[in-house]
Amino acid sequence: MVAAAKVGLRVNMGRTEVIQERGPWRGVEHVEFETLDWVDWFNTERLLGPIGHMLPAEFEELHDHPEEAPALVAGLR
Repeated sequence: MVAAAKVGLRVNMGRTEVIQERGPWRGVEHVEFETLDWVDWFNTERLLGPIGHMLPAEFEELHDHPEEAPALVAGLR
């Protein structure tokens, strides 16, 4: 439950970052596109400390295939 709360907090922080810092907006589609762009940046370019200073996309790949790096994944669980 705590992990879900942290994810929710991150999503809300990201949404606030996108909405407040990247306006003005031309419409809902523009907001949706910019939000997707932010999510892509967050997952593929931003190193995240709580998961070992890795990209979230890399961590997800290791989590999906733990046989490729069992010690790393085990240490982060």
